[in-house]
Amino acid sequence: VRRGVRFPMPTRERVQELIDAVVSGDHAEAIARFYTDDASMQENAAEPRRGLQHLVERERKVTAAVARIVTRPPDTVVIDGDLVAIHWVFEFTHQDGRVRIIDEVALQIWNGDKVAHERFFYDSPSAGWRTPA
Repeated sequence: VRRGVRFPMPTRERVQELIDAVVSGDHAEAIARFYTDDASMQENAAEPRRGLQHLVERERKVTAAVARIVTRPPDTVVIDGDLVAIHWVFEFTHQDGRVRIIDEVALQIWNGDKVAHERFFYDSPSAGWRTPA
């Protein structure tokens, strides 16, 4: 994606504002506020999704498809210039009671105060839906 290209870096306060917005639960609004117009998101090795409007619409569909999402505050955040890594744990509860926990690292490339590219790394098989005991 980059090969030596460096963008203006975000402030720690700006990254914390993004984290607070995500933890509050309004994921689509967080994308709308904190991502560039031409932003991309990528799940593991899947093809990236591109464009702010598309990212926001997809996030709204994801959140509408579940009964509840709990976002745990990240235990690790690393900021190195325009690169940010965040350890997220999301718990999705489906309308039928099944639960899906995604424990992931999001690697972000920021352009100033907005995310330009984000790639999520997680173990796909362990992120499947489970029926609570």
